[in-house]
Amino acid sequence: MTEFRKRAAIAAVALLLLTGCSTTTGGAGPGDAAAGKGLTAAGTYPIESLDPHGAQGATTGTQLAAQAIFSRLVRPDADGKVTGDLADKWEPGATAAEWTFHLRDGVTFSDGKPVTAADVVASFDRMVKIDGPNAANFPDYKMTASAGGEVKLTAPAPDASIPRKLGLFYVIPGTIKAEDTAFFERPVGSGPFVVNRFAPSEVLALAPNKTYWDAAPQVGKLEIRNIPDLSARLTALRTGEVDVVWGIPDDQLPVLRGESGVTVETVPSTAVFTMWFNSSTPALKSSKVRRALWQAVDFATIIKQLYPETGALADAPVAPAVLGYAKQQPVGHDAKAAKAALEEAGFDFGGKLRLQFSDAEFRPFVQAVASGLAEIGVHADVLEKEKAVFTKDLLALNWDINFQQLATPTYDAASNLGRLYPCAAGRTGYCNPELDKLLAKAGANAVEAERAGLYGQASEIIWRDAVGMYPMAVKLAYAWNKRVGGFTPEPSGLPDFSSVRLNGA
Repeated sequence: MTEFRKRAAIAAVALLLLTGCSTTTGGAGPGDAAAGKGLTAAGTYPIESLDPHGAQGATTGTQLAAQAIFSRLVRPDADGKVTGDLADKWEPGATAAEWTFHLRDGVTFSDGKPVTAADVVASFDRMVKIDGPNAANFPDYKMTASAGGEVKLTAPAPDASIPRKLGLFYVIPGTIKAEDTAFFERPVGSGPFVVNRFAPSEVLALAPNKTYWDAAPQVGKLEIRNIPDLSARLTALRTGEVDVVWGIPDDQLPVLRGESGVTVETVPSTAVFTMWFNSSTPALKSSKVRRALWQAVDFATIIKQLYPETGALADAPVAPAVLGYAKQQPVGHDAKAAKAALEEAGFDFGGKLRLQFSDAEFRPFVQAVASGLAEIGVHADVLEKEKAVFTKDLLALNWDINFQQLATPTYDAASNLGRLYPCAAGRTGYCNPELDKLLAKAGANAVEAERAGLYGQASEIIWRDAVGMYPMAVKLAYAWNKRVGGFTPEPSGLPDFSSVRLNGA
């Protein structure tokens, strides 16, 4: 992998034709009590591929499908804690550079064949060979099988975040090669559901996997549909055509709350609106300048106007659900003090800052930030870029302020702070040897409480030096109708339907 491709793959992780009908072994049969009890969900993003190792492997749609069809060694629960899946226990070696995972007995794929350590290793090797975005979490890592249903993952250096990073790694039959894309038209997995039909970007129809090692799903059918138009998606919820929707904008939530038989709930996510400063830009080298620019924008008012229910002022570079979160002192809005600080620092008010972003949904927020800066005489060119151009310019530091909704899908600050802020990452033009030492120490410490404390110290430096502005912690809004019971809104935006039941069905 070239250095640019490696960095582009890593960036893709932070960023979340009709195929013929297919039936897979292990689904609900005609005589099953659950048959006919169908649940329909409509999420925010389409499912374009079912291959969790491929180019779409890091997308929200593919991850949602993968967790329903396949299994992982370990997985995050609704609180972000690591829990067992194929592995029922695991432990680090002496330095956390080697981790051993013990596979639970009796797990099979939906075709009845046993899931073995060899399948796990072959899946890992396939992921690495394909070189998709999730492979970037494991550069030069090696997985091997040992006796007694164990697998070992060895890193080139101590890595205490391995269990959480493996939440993005899915196991498929070991016979499936890198080029076997046809397998994913009718995949065999060991997850709670099996595929009945898949039409990319349209619908994924699932049935319970009768061979699933854990409790079998209580719904006889599950359809995940793509309904791009918001009004159509919400109408489908109101009419009962769809049972669960999420990713609902703020202006629709009061209306939905007034609907009879509809439950609406917002939950804190793992995402934070993140606006990095390019510290290699001469005008932004000083932390005093960067902090003054942060102070100049009235983020509390912007959030209240644009995201009154799904936004809250952030108080750390990572969200509260993430291991390593530590609350920081808020940066209060004070335009007068901000302008005075910039004048004292000799800031050039005649220049322009390039403020780049992608995705039209964020346009009002970014424009409001630019307006706030303009009120104290700082000019920002708002540059909305197509995703590929945005990513290329992001890695090339071809910007002065960069906006992203930056999630932490592993629930671990290692994949956010530890990956993006070291000097070697070159992501923001900021370099601090003291921060590097803290991040390295945290990344090698397998005791989670100690790691959290070290990442808290790192967050304090990042916040104090205003490596970026961290204006908003993101909440996710879910809505479901009265037929649905046992549903838990997920901070990840990847709801688990395996424990959902249908009331009165």
